[in-house]
Amino acid sequence: MIEDKKQETATQTDIDKKMDGVPKHLRDDGGSDDDAGSEEKGEDLSELIAQLKDDLEAAKQETLYAKADTQNVRRRMEKDVQDARAYAATGFARDILSVADNLSRAVDSIPQELREDDKFKGLVAGIEATQREIDKVFGQHGVTRIAAMGLPLDPNQHQAMLEVPTDDAEPGTIVQEMQAGYMIKDRLLRPAMVGVAKKPD
Repeated sequence: MIEDKKQETATQTDIDKKMDGVPKHLRDDGGSDDDAGSEEKGEDLSELIAQLKDDLEAAKQETLYAKADTQNVRRRMEKDVQDARAYAATGFARDILSVADNLSRAVDSIPQELREDDKFKGLVAGIEATQREIDKVFGQHGVTRIAAMGLPLDPNQHQAMLEVPTDDAEPGTIVQEMQAGYMIKDRLLRPAMVGVAKKPD
């Protein structure tokens, strides 16, 4: 009996020597406490994996949102650049409209006898050619005249300055144009100033 105990002690000593340097939590002594610890560690590991999966899914969602935001910003910037190119001449075109108005009034005010006079034919032709050139340049930059006469009043393009009593047109129809209106591409550059028909009193 004593010999068995001595042998068991010697065997345990040898085992302890062999296990020397191995961390305690990695040693398997075959006890029930270690089995319980292993189960706890397994549960902890499962929870950790589940948490990592949740974190990964959240990171994927954040990445998708970030990509969508980036695409939206890029689209907005591209549209801003396109608008800047398309409407770069807006300020200049608006300023030059008064020049075109004055030139148009000058052409309209030339009496018919002067148009037929040999002394003034060249001058009249030059003024009319200048007016055509301005209209051509406007067209090249997307500036177009707004149609008005005989059309129903459109508050998006026409500005009613007065009402004209008449039976010759339906109420709300434009019967007089005091100043031409213009669009630059699909934007209003200047509304047409017009007179609108109304029923006589």
